[in-house]
Amino acid sequence: MELTRSEITESAVQQKTMGQRFGEVVLGRTVRLVLLLVFAIGVLLPIFYMGTTSLKEPIEIRETGAILPSRDLFIENWFRAYRNVPLYRYLFNSTVTAVVSTAIALLIAVPVTYAIVRFQVGGKILPAWILGTYVMPPIVVSLPIFAMLRTVKLTDTLVGLILVHSMANLPVAVWLLDSFIRAIPRELEEAAWVDGYSRFDTLRRVVVPLIRSGLVATGIICLILSWNEFLFALILTYSDASHTFPIGISRYEGEHGLQFGEMAAGALTGIIPIYIVVLLFQRYLVEGLTHGGVKG
Repeated sequence: MELTRSEITESAVQQKTMGQRFGEVVLGRTVRLVLLLVFAIGVLLPIFYMGTTSLKEPIEIRETGAILPSRDLFIENWFRAYRNVPLYRYLFNSTVTAVVSTAIALLIAVPVTYAIVRFQVGGKILPAWILGTYVMPPIVVSLPIFAMLRTVKLTDTLVGLILVHSMANLPVAVWLLDSFIRAIPRELEEAAWVDGYSRFDTLRRVVVPLIRSGLVATGIICLILSWNEFLFALILTYSDASHTFPIGISRYEGEHGLQFGEMAAGALTGIIPIYIVVLLFQRYLVEGLTHGGVKG
């Protein structure tokens, strides 16, 4: 059976269209892979450079800016990083401060956000004020905070630093949890009220289990912010007993200046715990951030 001219033309057009679509798909995937590769290089290259720097001799670090060591690997930097600076103490202080301040921030943020979202507590002023405290430069309030903590004798203590970090993370926690609570159908809470639940019981038994992924995502973000915080730790702590990890990294000084090899080794040590936390909870983190990305 012979094909007519119109059928031949239509078949050729369909093949051309399929070829164009295939080319667009291949091009799109190629572009995405290239962008992903560039992003991965941008993220991993500084970490790789720190790793190679921690294996260079001090004189080599000052003489050349090469990425890879040109001499024998100098692992002494890793031993000196722990011997010359109480790095374990700094890591312990950062861990305690980050974990406790994150827990306090979440304990306060959950009922506050629930009251704002469901019962319009504070109207439009309270949410705007909370967001305003987040975008305000921390240096603006550093002097008043220092004066208040000195009055109650909490400077150079982990307790004082934990309170400040909790206060600093509270606006972030409220802002992130807002969308998770708005996404919960109000009918579930009304059904709980009909069953005799109080508002606190509804929050504890209905709302909190439904925003579990959001709590994990918010907690990880607050944990990272507290772990990396530098300004308040610099102003409020003076001794090794209360210095946190970011402050401790700046303590690698020798008779010839900063010891960049030891500093790189110490910095890698401080990065590892955060990476482990993110890897362990990445499913909750991705789920929480993508779910909370759309306002209800």
